[in-house]
Amino acid sequence: MTPPADSVNSAANPTLEALGEDGVLARILARLPAPDPARVPVGPGDDAAVSRIEGRLVTTADMLVEGEDFLPAWCDPVRLGVKAAAQNLADVHAMGAAPHGLVISLGAPGTTPVDVLTGIMDGFAAEARRAGASVLGGDLSGGPCLIVSVTALGTLTGPAVLRSGARPGDAVVLAGTLGRAAAGLDLLLAGCAPEGAPADLAALIEVQRAPRPDYAAAATIAGSAHALIDASDGLAGDLGRVARASGVAAALDRDALTALAAPLVPAARALGDPDPAARALHWVLTGGEDHGFIATVDPGRIPVGWTRIGTCRAGDSGVSLDGEPVADTAFRHFTGDR
Repeated sequence: MTPPADSVNSAANPTLEALGEDGVLARILARLPAPDPARVPVGPGDDAAVSRIEGRLVTTADMLVEGEDFLPAWCDPVRLGVKAAAQNLADVHAMGAAPHGLVISLGAPGTTPVDVLTGIMDGFAAEARRAGASVLGGDLSGGPCLIVSVTALGTLTGPAVLRSGARPGDAVVLAGTLGRAAAGLDLLLAGCAPEGAPADLAALIEVQRAPRPDYAAAATIAGSAHALIDASDGLAGDLGRVARASGVAAALDRDALTALAAPLVPAARALGDPDPAARALHWVLTGGEDHGFIATVDPGRIPVGWTRIGTCRAGDSGVSLDGEPVADTAFRHFTGDR
C-alpha cells in the first residue's frame, strides 16, 4: 500500500524499518482496546493470551495477500482490516458458534509506512468489537508484499452446525446479501472510482472493500439450522458444497433471486452490459465475498431476518434453477478459475 509521497518517513508516519519491530508493536498495542478481563484475563503484550471459555473451541483461519486477494489502490488499510476480520468471524458463525477472539499476523516490506499497519488494526479491532470478539494478539514480520493472516476462535455450547445436515424438505434461507461484492469488483476493474460514483454503485464497491456480515442473524438460526455456511465463494459454489455434503438437491427460487439481483442492475447498466438483468443474476449466483449466510431449516422455523431462496429435495446432489443445473464458477486459488 503506497501512501502519498510526503507522508513516507515523516516524523508522524515513519516506515517500519525506521521504527523497528518493537516500535511498530508499541504503536499497534497502543491502539487496541483492552479485552474484557472476565473473558480474556491476559491479552496482547505477553508471550501468549489467556482466555476463559465456556463450551467447545471452534478454530478457523484465513489470509489476505496483496495482489492475490486485494489491490492496495482499491482497499485502504482500515477497510482491509475490516475485511480480514469479517471473513474469519463469518466462518465462526457458520459453525453455529459465538466469536471469542482473533489472532492476527502481519507481513510487510520495511518501506511500508507504519500508518498502513495501524490502519489495518483500527479496522480489524472495530469489526471484532462489532462481532463481540477480542483481539488476542499476533505477530509481525517483514515480507515482499503486504500479508494479513488471521486465526479466529469461537465457542460452542450446543452442537456444531455442519454443511452435511441439510434434509429433503428443508427451506434454503439467506441472511445478508449476495452478488454485491462481485458487482463492486467488476466496477473497480472497469475503473469506477468509489469516491465519484453514484451512491448505489459506491455501496456495491463498499461491500467488496469492507464486507459487514449479519452476525446477529447468524446467531438467531444457530439453534434451528440443519446446515449453515458462509457464502464467501458465491451462492452456487457454497450451496453446492452443502448439497454434496448432505446428499440433497437444492432448487433455487427464481423470484427470490430476481429480488436479490434488482439492486445490482444499475451496476450492470453502468458497465454497458447488453442484458443487465442477466448480469445481475449471474453476480447473485456466482459472486463471493459478501459473506452472506446460507442455511437450511424446517420451513416453519425461519427466523426474522432470513429470506427463503429455495428448497432442498431428494435427488442428485447439486444446485438448480428452473430445473437446470447451476454451474459453480467461484474463484479458486492456484488455478484462477471463475
